[in-house]
Amino acid sequence: MSAVTRLQELAIALPTPPAPVASYVPYTFSGNQLFISGQIPLKDGKPQFIGKVGAEISLENAQAAARLCAINILAQLNAACDGNLDRVVRCLKLGVFVNAVPEFTQQPEVANGASDLMVQVFGDVGKHARAAVGVGSLPRGVAVEVDAVFEIS
Repeated sequence: MSAVTRLQELAIALPTPPAPVASYVPYTFSGNQLFISGQIPLKDGKPQFIGKVGAEISLENAQAAARLCAINILAQLNAACDGNLDRVVRCLKLGVFVNAVPEFTQQPEVANGASDLMVQVFGDVGKHARAAVGVGSLPRGVAVEVDAVFEIS
């Protein structure tokens, strides 16, 4: 099943990819690998899920933030693939950064919000290596940021 069909079944419309807000590009290729810059939980151009996980942000909302980051990754991926997500050979790796209080230890569960979406959209091709780490702060005060590496045909 194609990724586009799966997105339709999941009722996900990919947004226009957000433009970089600093001195970097949204993605870059090296051979057949595509590196997507960190995506924060933006919706309609506005940051969502502001605050620290374990304080203002619950585990469930942090997972939703990670999912929204993954949707923005898919939007960048779609742009990089000229609108043809069937070019994706494999999701190789996700890096998930969780803005959390020092006592918070459920970064892997937060990261599942992004990881699960990749598998829902791409099936086995969406299974990936991953890092899930806690950090002291993130851009715009958001709860989660996710970056990604894909293999593209």
